[in-house]
Amino acid sequence: MPDHLTRRSVAVFAALVAPPAVCAVLLPFRTGLPNTVAAMILVVAVVAVAALGHRAAGVFAALSAAVWFDFFFTAPYQRLTIHDPADLTTAIVLLVVALAVSQLAARARRLEVVTVTDADYLAQLHHAARLVQTATSPDAVVECVRGQLVGLLHLRGCRFQYGVLLGHAPRLENDGSITVGRKTWDTDRLGLPDQDIELRVFAGGHFHGRYLLEPAPGHTPPLQARLVALTLADQAGAALQTTRTQPAPRP
Repeated sequence: MPDHLTRRSVAVFAALVAPPAVCAVLLPFRTGLPNTVAAMILVVAVVAVAALGHRAAGVFAALSAAVWFDFFFTAPYQRLTIHDPADLTTAIVLLVVALAVSQLAARARRLEVVTVTDADYLAQLHHAARLVQTATSPDAVVECVRGQLVGLLHLRGCRFQYGVLLGHAPRLENDGSITVGRKTWDTDRLGLPDQDIELRVFAGGHFHGRYLLEPAPGHTPPLQARLVALTLADQAGAALQTTRTQPAPRP
């Protein structure tokens, strides 16, 4: 199963389980615990679930928290009925606050991941660009990019073929999508194809070769990572093009 689907499943599972688990812990203290305090503790549990970065999980957790609060902490107990207007107000506030805070927590988590990831991507691109300027051989750039692609896309392996364009391997396109044959592969739903994926290297209107990417089972690199991979391949192409356009030494 792709990583993003696994994380989503964990988040949804936590959203459904965390609120009743918190209620079970608080239940022995129900007689001496104000309902407002129980509601705030449940809000904290909802925020913890939303911090996983999935907004839908935050919504599920907020709804679950409101239902279990009604079931365990408002009279009559063990029924989804509220007789006391104050308890009704507390339950409504719990739901509204939990929904709002959970969405903020999920958004903050997603922004944090994007920021850290973007910084790493930028560092890799900067390193490749510097190497193009300083390397004495294009082979060094090609090998450096090969290693970067393995780490960036979490590949099982990767190799470069010079000037070879044989077969009909799945291809990583310029927009980050993957085509198999003439059809676009549903990467987000299906993950990467279970075979080598071709990343072609062009520069100066010339085809210089291709990277063959060997996917690791169960990991789907996000679109942003795939776009960075294309840019890294362009750096390898720039290095190879520089060698191609250098004038031949005089005899």
